[in-house]
Amino acid sequence: MSEVQTHFRTCNICEAMCGLEISHQGGAIVSIKPDRQDPFSRGHICPKAVALQDFHADPDRIRTPLRRTGSGWREISWGEAYAEIGQRVRAIQQQYGSDSVGTYLGNPNAHNLGNAVFLPQFQKALGSRNRYSSASADQLPHHVAANYMFGASMAIAVPDIDRTDFMLIIGGNPVVSNGSMMSGAGMPGRIKAIQKRGGKVVVVDPRHSETAKIASEHLAIRPEADALLLFALIRTVIEEDLVDFGQLGDMVDGYDRIAAASADFTPERVCDAVGISAHRIRCLGREFAAAPSAVCYGRMGASAQSFGGLCQWLTVVLNVVTGNFDREGGAMFPQPAFDLLARVQRNDPGARPPTRSRVRQLPFFSGEFPVATLADEILTEGPGQIRAMFTVAGNPVLSAPNGDRLDTAFAQLDFMVSVDIYLNETTRHADIILPATTGLEIAHFDVFFNSFAVHNTAKYSPPLFQAKGEQRHDWQILKGLIGCLTGAVDDGTTPEMLLDAALRSGPYKDQGLSLTTLLEHPHGLDLGPLRPCARERVRTLNGHIQLAPDLYLNDLSRLNAALHDDAADREHYPFKLIGRRLVWNHNTWTQNSRRLLKGTGRISVQLHSSDASRLGVGSGQFVTVRSRTGQLDIEVEIDDDMSPGVVSIPQGWGHHRPDIGMRLAAEQPGVSINSLTDSGRIDPLTGNAAFNGTPVAISAARQAA
Repeated sequence: MSEVQTHFRTCNICEAMCGLEISHQGGAIVSIKPDRQDPFSRGHICPKAVALQDFHADPDRIRTPLRRTGSGWREISWGEAYAEIGQRVRAIQQQYGSDSVGTYLGNPNAHNLGNAVFLPQFQKALGSRNRYSSASADQLPHHVAANYMFGASMAIAVPDIDRTDFMLIIGGNPVVSNGSMMSGAGMPGRIKAIQKRGGKVVVVDPRHSETAKIASEHLAIRPEADALLLFALIRTVIEEDLVDFGQLGDMVDGYDRIAAASADFTPERVCDAVGISAHRIRCLGREFAAAPSAVCYGRMGASAQSFGGLCQWLTVVLNVVTGNFDREGGAMFPQPAFDLLARVQRNDPGARPPTRSRVRQLPFFSGEFPVATLADEILTEGPGQIRAMFTVAGNPVLSAPNGDRLDTAFAQLDFMVSVDIYLNETTRHADIILPATTGLEIAHFDVFFNSFAVHNTAKYSPPLFQAKGEQRHDWQILKGLIGCLTGAVDDGTTPEMLLDAALRSGPYKDQGLSLTTLLEHPHGLDLGPLRPCARERVRTLNGHIQLAPDLYLNDLSRLNAALHDDAADREHYPFKLIGRRLVWNHNTWTQNSRRLLKGTGRISVQLHSSDASRLGVGSGQFVTVRSRTGQLDIEVEIDDDMSPGVVSIPQGWGHHRPDIGMRLAAEQPGVSINSLTDSGRIDPLTGNAAFNGTPVAISAARQAA
C-alpha cells in the first residue's frame, strides 16, 4: 500500500480562505484538518472544508459532455459539443444580433483561478453586453460605492478587525459567513479578541444572530432602515462637532454636500422608522467617533435590500468623517499580490450615466446588468431579446429573486449551454452541459478574495487529484468555447502563466514574489498587516475620495419617503421576510454533500413567539408563507431571536423539481426562499436584488406528520 502523503491548500468553498492540511493515500482522502502554519487562517477551518472530499468523489457529478434529446440526456464527445455550440450560437447571433446571447456567472467563479483570468476573454469573444452574475444578488452595492467614491469597483476597503477598538456590524453575520467582503478565517475569535483588548462590538440586525450573541451589544433594527440609521449617526457626528478626517483631510471632496444632506436625517426624525431610540442613536454616534479606532461594516442585510446602494455609500462616509478610513483599526485597503487595480487608470465614474437594460431600464454596473431583470430580457419579445444563454457554475433558478419565473424563462430559450458539475435546477434546461473540475482537482490562487482580506498573504495550491472521465478544467472549457465561437487557435496560455506574470509585476515584485516563490512556501506567505495606502489605491481623476457623488444625493428623496410606513401594504402583508445563512452550507451546490447535510437541521421559517401566538401556530406546524409573487408551505420554528413582525427562511434550498441529478439534495429538498422574493423589488440605485424586507403574509397550513 502507498504511503500517506500530505497536501496543503486553501479551501475554495467560501470567502474565508482557510488553510487545509489534507492527508491522502492511494487516491483517497484520509483526513482534512486545519493547516496551523497557514499565515492567514492560523489553524481555523469551518465544517464546510471536510466536504471537499464529497464533491470529488460524488457519483452524481457530470463526467462527460451531455446533450439533451427527446428521450433524455446522451453522452457526446467534446468535439461534438463544441461543433454544435459554435454552429448554434453563431446562427442565433447572426440572425438576432450579438446581444441575443446572454451569460450568467455563479458564485463559484469567484473562487476559481482559471475562471478569474479567462472569463473576460470568453466574454469578449462572445461579444454580448447581456452579462449577469450572482454579484447583483449579493455585493453589487459595495462595488458601485467603490467605483463612484474611489474610482474602481474593486477598491474595497475592509475592516482592520485585528486592530480595531470599536466595530459596528450592520446586517452582517461574520460568525457564520466568516466575513464576506471582509475575508478572514476564524471570525468568532477575531471578534472576541476585540472585546478582550477592551474594545466593543455592536451588531445592528433584525435578528439576534450568531454574531449578535457574542457581541457587546445588539440593536434590533427594522428591516431596510439601515440607511436611515447610518445617516442619523453621520448627522450626530456633524452636529456634535466630532468630524475628523485624520491624515486624509486634503483628499476628501464633498463634505459640505454631506453635511447639508444629513440635515433631513436627525436621530429624532428617523428613530420611529428605525426602531431604535434617538438617545441610543446619538450615544452610538458619540461612542463610534470617540473610540481610539473604529470601523463600520455592512453586509448582506445592508446590501441586498431596497437601499443597498445608500447603505454601502453611507458606511464609507461614516468611516471617513470620523477619521477611521485608511488608518490602523479602521477601514483599510488590502494590497493583494495579484493586484486587480494595477491596470485601472484614473477616471471620473460620474462623467457618463450608466447604460440601461432593454426592458426595465435598470443600470449596467461593474460589467453586468442586474440578475433581477434577466427573466424580463428572455421573456419580452423585441430587438435585443435574449434567445440563448451560457451559465457557468451557477444556479439562478434557486439563487435569483423570483426564481420560479426564471425557471419558466430558461425553458423558453432557443439554446442553452451550461458549464457545471451537476444537473441542477438551472442546468436541467440546457441543451448541452459541459463537465468541469472543482475543489481538490483544480489549482488555486484566490484572485478576488485576497482583494478583500483582513491581512495580506499569498498562497498557491496545485491540484491534488486529476480530473475524472472527460471532465476538463473550467479555463480549458472557456478556451474551447472561445475557439468554437471565433475560430481562434489556442495559444497555450495557462492560468499559472498569467498568475506568475501578475505576481512578478505586482506590489511585491521588489521582494521577488513569483509563482516559484509560492511553490516553495506551500503554507503561504505572510505579506504583512493592512497599512495606509489610500493615496496609492484611489483611482478618481483628481486622486481624491468623492464623498458625495450625485448618484447618491439624487436618491435621497426615496430614502425620505421611507420614513413613512406603507399602511396599506402592511395590512395585506404584515410580515417582513429576511434570509439567513447556515454555517454548514454555502449556496445551492453544497447540498449534495452527506457530511454537510448532517449538520443542516430543519429548513424552517423562524418567527417570534408573539407572532406565533397571534397566528395560532406552534413549532413543528406547517404554515403557508405568501408574497406578491408566490407562496410555499414550510415548517415553523418559534425563535425569539427574531424581532416581532420579522420572519426568516434560509437561502439556497428548494431541490424538489423533477429531472435533477443531485440525489442527496433531493432527500432533504427544503423550499426556495426565491419562490417568495420579487424580482421587481430591487435597489433602484444599483439594481441589486432586494431580498431582505420582502413583504409576506402567513397563515396556518397543516399539521406536521
